[in-house]
Order: sequence, then C-alpha cells, then structure tokens
Amino acid sequence: MDHVDPTVAHPARRYNYWLGGKDHFAADRASGDLLAARFPTARTAARENRDFLRRTVSHLAGAGIRQFLDIGTGLPVPDNTHQIAQRVAPESRVLYVDNDPIVMTHARALTVGTARGRTGYLEADLRDPAAILGHPELAAVLELDRPVALLLVAVLHFLHDDAQAEAVVRQLLDALPAGSCLVASNLTLDYAPPEQIAAHEDLLARGHTDARARSAAQFGRFFDGLELVAPGIVAVSDWRPDRPAEQRPAPADVAINGAVGRKP
Repeated sequence: MDHVDPTVAHPARRYNYWLGGKDHFAADRASGDLLAARFPTARTAARENRDFLRRTVSHLAGAGIRQFLDIGTGLPVPDNTHQIAQRVAPESRVLYVDNDPIVMTHARALTVGTARGRTGYLEADLRDPAAILGHPELAAVLELDRPVALLLVAVLHFLHDDAQAEAVVRQLLDALPAGSCLVASNLTLDYAPPEQIAAHEDLLARGHTDARARSAAQFGRFFDGLELVAPGIVAVSDWRPDRPAEQRPAPADVAINGAVGRKP
C-alpha cells in the first residue's frame, strides 16, 4: 500500500465513513464532515444509494442474471453485491473493481462467497475500461457470452467530462452480450433549491467535492440504446421501493438518481 496517501480524501473511504464503517483516514472524515455540514442529508443519501444497490441486484438475480461486474465497489460494508446476489442464486458470479489500494487489502473479505458461485477482485480504474475488460481476472470470473449486470453505482459522477463518461460506459456495454443490464446512479440537483445548487457548485469549483451532478436528461444518455426497466430514471429511494412513501426520504434529501437498463 505504498501508493496510498492518507492525507488526501478518497470517495470510497468517505462513503465508508458515511455508512458507519471503520476503514477511513482523518482526511476522509474531514471531507465527509465538510460535505455533510453543507448538505446535512449526505449520510441519508449514502444509505439510500446503498439500498438501491441491494434492491437492483436482488431484482436482477431474481430475473435470472447470474453475473455481476461491480466497478467502483468501495470498501466492504454489510450486504455486499456477492452476498445479495448469491442469497438469491448461490451460483452467481461477481467481479469487484476499484482503484483504491485500501479496498485491495480487503479483497479477501470480498472473495468469500458460496461454493457454487465465484467472487473475484481486481484493482483498476473506471477510466481505463480496456484494462478491466482485458484483465485475466475478468476472464476467470465472468463469461462474456452470457448476460452480465454492469454496476456503476455512485461512481460515474467522479468522471466530470460527459463525453469521457459516456464513452467509458459505451465501451463496457459493447463488450457485453444482449440481455446484459446497466445499473447506475449519479448525484443530481434536479430536486434541489437554488441555494443548494449554488452551494454545490461553489464546493466543486473550490475542489471540496469531487462529484459532478447530472440532470436526469444528462444521466439518461448513459442508457441510450438500452431498454429502461420500470420505473425508469428516478431518485434511488423511489426505484422499486420496499417501504411506503411516508417512510422514505424526499428526493431532495437523497439527491441521487438511479436507473436500470437492459441491452436488447
């Protein structure tokens, strides 16, 4: 881990902090506290986004998907992708991808799955999809002639350039067969009041946040050519919820849109 800089906040460790995990440094906590001070529902958003992952993976496993490529997986917290999928279908195969070397040190915890399934991990960056697709670990875990669920949950907003982000998604999807699915979520200001929009743009300009918000229309371009699964693009808390509306936070408090699309 000689290339870990504990003085620089990392999204995976900040997310772990918000979710109540223990794998973070002072810089990650300071960054998380700064953002939470400006956006008091940040921790709520993190929890709702994690619950979106649970519901989408459960849905896809229940619909027959048996392979999951989880890019930007982050540090382990209760109910990781392989646990969710293998609870529904023990033969499910899951490959985790992340660019944080600290996540790499926790790979052993991630690679314990069912005897019938397969779980693997590789250290790589979303910005280099060719390296992910060409890695031997991907070939060892996933069979790209069978449908794969591509999970890009709360990671695309770290790619600020729309053209780059769309090209990355397209390259990954092009490598997957028909019947594969894209699961994605992205920070949004669609539901925010003007003062919250201004606060976010100020933090982004000063480098105090690394997440770039996208409108539903901008986010929807990642799903071009795919068949959106109902209910389409919505706040992550409203994607096939398992709680009544009065028990869910308002979309403005979540500030993350999510969707699932199927490759025809």
